[in-house]
Amino acid sequence: QVHMVESGGGSVQPGGSLNLSCIASGKIVSTGISVGWFRQAPDKEREAVGFVSANTGNTYYVDSVRGRFTISRDGVANTVYLQMNSLEPEDTAVYYCAAKTRLGDWSDPGAYPYWGPGTQVIVSS
Repeated sequence: QVHMVESGGGSVQPGGSLNLSCIASGKIVSTGISVGWFRQAPDKEREAVGFVSANTGNTYYVDSVRGRFTISRDGVANTVYLQMNSLEPEDTAVYYCAAKTRLGDWSDPGAYPYWGPGTQVIVSS
């Protein structure tokens, strides 16, 4: 089992920044998990934001956030961060981190068995 908990959400004005954290704990964390960030806006499907691979440390992003969002990880602390800059009202959503151990499409929410409860991000003037 892997337990995920997000933090760092809040309200910011357009153009502002937030840094979300995701802490993972559990038995299989030491063997390596890959972590994805997702978001879900009201009345919309959950969508992928970005991903960091356990094997390579490589990061991937969807087009809408590339260049504005950055994922990093602290292996010692089992923490993954999502630094969000130049936030736009369209970024308003509940943000989730999720973990998986198997290969596959990183952008598919169905590929992740472990999820955090989410943290709300509101971008508004």
